[in-house]
Amino acid sequence: MKASAFVYPWDVNGDPDAAQRITDLGVGQVTLAAAYHSTRALTPRHPRHRVVTAEHAAVLYPPDERRWADRAIRPYPAGDWAPGDAFGAAAGSLADAGLEVHTWVVLAHNSRLGAELPRTSVVNAYGDRYPWAPCIARPATRAYLVDLAAEAAVRPGARGTELESLGWYGLAHLHAHDKTGGVALGDAGQYLMSLCFCPDCRAGYGGQGQDPDELAAAVREALEPVWRGAAGSDGGWAGVAELLGEGRAEATRAWRDTTARSLQEAAVAAVRAAAPAGFRVLLHADPVSYHCGANAGVDPAHILSVADGVVVPCTGGPGLLTPFAEHARDGTVLAANLTVVSGMGGSPRTLASDAARARDLGATELRLYHAGLASDADLAAVREGLRGLG
Repeated sequence: MKASAFVYPWDVNGDPDAAQRITDLGVGQVTLAAAYHSTRALTPRHPRHRVVTAEHAAVLYPPDERRWADRAIRPYPAGDWAPGDAFGAAAGSLADAGLEVHTWVVLAHNSRLGAELPRTSVVNAYGDRYPWAPCIARPATRAYLVDLAAEAAVRPGARGTELESLGWYGLAHLHAHDKTGGVALGDAGQYLMSLCFCPDCRAGYGGQGQDPDELAAAVREALEPVWRGAAGSDGGWAGVAELLGEGRAEATRAWRDTTARSLQEAAVAAVRAAAPAGFRVLLHADPVSYHCGANAGVDPAHILSVADGVVVPCTGGPGLLTPFAEHARDGTVLAANLTVVSGMGGSPRTLASDAARARDLGATELRLYHAGLASDADLAAVREGLRGLG
C-alpha cells in the first residue's frame, strides 16, 4: 500500500537530516502543510528548536496579492514559525530526497478570522459565537474558502492535495485550555450545539419551512434536560430527532447538507481549474454527513463523485471506510489515516496489522500522522510496520 506521512514545513526547514529520515521510513509521499490552523507542536529532533508555536491560522507561503487585494477576508501570512515560502523550501528538500509532495490545506477552521471578523463565525442557538468555526453558509466566507483552496492546494511541485475541514465546524474543538467536558453532550447534543443561527443560516432554515426563532427556541428547549443530566443525548441521528423532533431535525440537516455539498463542489472545481493534469484532490472526511470537524461530514456517494478520494480517520478502527468502499470506483483513493504518535493515542507498533485490517475494508493507501511529532521509538516502529506490509 502506498503510504504518506504528514509533515509541517518547520519539521524540515533547518534540519538537513529531516527529508532523508522521512524517506527512510519507507513512505513514498509526504502530505505537507500549506495552510494550517494555530498549534503548538514538538519538533523532537530539530537542531534549532524543540517547540514551535504557530500563533494563528496562516498560509505557509507568500499569498498572491493580486488574488486578495481589497478583500476583507483574506489569508493571514505566517509569523516567524514559517517565514517566507516555508512550504516551498520544505517541498524542495523533500522532493530532492525522492518523495512525492502533496499539499495539506486546512480550510474552515480559523480562530483569528473569527476574532477579527466575528460575523464570519458560527452562532449557536444561545447566541454564542464560535470564533474557531467559520460559517460555511456566509457568501463572503465561502468565496474566501474556495479561493484559498485553489491557491494553497496548487503549490509549485505538488502532485495533489488533501483538503481538511471542508465542511461544517461546530462545538467540538480542542480550544486553548478547553473546559467543555463537564456535561456529556453525546452525538446528538454536539449536533444541536453546532447548529448555526447566523443571518444566512436563519434564512436557510426559513427556506426549509422553519421559523428560525422558533427553531432556536426548540433547540434550547431540547438541550435543557441534557444540561441537567436528566436526559441522554446519544443514539446518533435518531437521538437528534428524539430531542428536536423529526421534522425540525430533518430541516436543519437538509440545509446543512446542501450547503456543505455545494461548497465542496465549488472548492474541488476551483482546485482542478488551477491544477495541472493528473493532480489528485482528496478530502478528509467522515461518512456521516451531519458530523462536524476536521474530517467533514459527507455523503459518501456524493463526495466520491466530486473528489478523487477521501482520507478517513482509522485510529480507532477502520469501520468508517466501509460506507466509502461501497461507492468506490476504479481509481478511487481511500486512504486510511492512522495516528503513529504513541503520546497522542496512536499505536505505531500495530501499524502492519492495523493497515491490513484497513486494506481488507477497502483502503488503497495509508496516511501516517505525524512524522514530525513522533518520537524516535515511534518512527522505528513505523519503519518496521511498513516493512511488514510488503
